Amino acid sequence: MGKIDLLVIVTIISLFISFFLAFFLITVKTKGRLSNCLFAFYLVITAIDTSDPLFNLMVNGPSNLGMLRSMFAFLQIPTFYLYVLSVCYSDFKLKPKYLLHLLPFVVVNVILIPRFYAVDVASKINFIKSYKSMIELQFNHILITVQLVVYIIAVFVALKKAKKLYLENNAGTNINSYKWLFQFAIVITIIYLIAILKNILKFSDYPYISEGIKIGLQISQLFIVCWYLFKALSNPALFRNVDSKLKLVKDLISEEKKIGPLGVSEKVYDEELLKLQEYMIAEKPFLNPSLTIQDISSDVKIPVRDLSLLINHKLEQHFYDFVNTYRIESAMGILKDATKSKVTVLEILYDVGFNSKSSFNTAFKKHTGFTPTDYRKAL
Repeated sequence: MGKIDLLVIVTIISLFISFFLAFFLITVKTKGRLSNCLFAFYLVITAIDTSDPLFNLMVNGPSNLGMLRSMFAFLQIPTFYLYVLSVCYSDFKLKPKYLLHLLPFVVVNVILIPRFYAVDVASKINFIKSYKSMIELQFNHILITVQLVVYIIAVFVALKKAKKLYLENNAGTNINSYKWLFQFAIVITIIYLIAILKNILKFSDYPYISEGIKIGLQISQLFIVCWYLFKALSNPALFRNVDSKLKLVKDLISEEKKIGPLGVSEKVYDEELLKLQEYMIAEKPFLNPSLTIQDISSDVKIPVRDLSLLINHKLEQHFYDFVNTYRIESAMGILKDATKSKVTVLEILYDVGFNSKSSFNTAFKKHTGFTPTDYRKAL
């Protein structure tokens, strides 16, 4: 079996899995429907972009359809960016302003009209053969490089902000979902950086290396889609997103400083802190694995803004860590109780409000310096 035959088979398998997963994401009933649709669209346009080996078997020579297919690459990273936003923020909605993300795709196609889309086949063939000297193709490769760098930075900025908002306002253990999304973004970034290298080599004296990298990217696409499919099926509720209207504590402090001294006095802070601590001990809201700062605000009758400043600024703790402190203290009490020596660590972590063993172990060791098992043995 030749290299080309193998590449075609890999492409067919990759296309099948991509379209199958896209169909599943669009049709499955879930709260994150918009996120699913965006990722389905990302899968489809990525599949179209990487279908080159199969497309060349069906279409002989350069064509408008073939060029348009390759230009779909300009839609990939903007779609991925919107997908990340939709996953991070529960109130994300598509707005007319997001049409601006289509601008690079429109521009690159418009500049190809005079010397490619609007000419005969012979002129198209000459255009492709002379690709190194064609200003349109050079411009397109520079533009997609700039686009990739800008959007990759935007993706990680969005993830960093969303994670911080989550830590300041939520105490659920679904923070692992953000870690997974971050890992996925890292993988996508590596792929796109390799694609940039491929494009640079294409216009160098080593185009054969560019072709080799292209084959590697084709094959990696299959593994990435399979990896995502495995994650999606093993953990259907991947993310617990936050409200984009929430503000980071540093922004709240900045706003307060512009107005004048912080609006809440030290005495009021002390009273609210005592009220909060008594509530946490008496009502044990931390046993709820999906606890949010809004939940506590409603119960203790302290505005979310003031409560956020109290915990994140005054106590210098993320809400996530603040709640986990009570969970760990509760777990330590169970571990110390000789009458509960038969209760497993797994049972304890669920009892105190965790729903992830890794999150429980990490938080416990951060608080005590021991793993739960070692702590029990040391008693």
